Amino acid sequence: MEGGTRLENANPLIFQRSGERQLTTEEEDEEFADPIDDREIFDILLTINDPEHPLSLEELNVVEQVRVRVSDNDSTVSVEFTPTIPHCSMATLIGLSIKVKLLRSLPERFKIDVHITPGAHASEQAVNKQLGDKERVAAALENSHLLEVVNQCLSSRT
Repeated sequence: MEGGTRLENANPLIFQRSGERQLTTEEEDEEFADPIDDREIFDILLTINDPEHPLSLEELNVVEQVRVRVSDNDSTVSVEFTPTIPHCSMATLIGLSIKVKLLRSLPERFKIDVHITPGAHASEQAVNKQLGDKERVAAALENSHLLEVVNQCLSSRT
């Protein structure tokens, strides 16, 4: 955080990273068309940074593989995320970062649903409404400052 702003959750619980998935011979074979699965989506989300802490969303347990649902046949991806505190003011930004990462990583055929884990946030319905509204998401991404913050969440930390 910049300028001495107080962190909402100054001492978050930190979880162990899941590690890299071992690829099968079929997954490595470019000739073999394997469907996109939950773990592949989770792997995409592993590198997203928290906007407040120098940690990934995985390390803060904001994203978990068990909260990712994929149907390759129906071209749908659903991701639930759990903010570290019930009044997290960064929840919409975190959800937007997840959505943008998936939009940039997946084929256009996929419908992407990103929402807060039920009961995990005080403004769950309002945040989910914003994240589910294509026009609001598009308008948010037209804001250069907000897009810069999202890109920071999606960039590699050194």
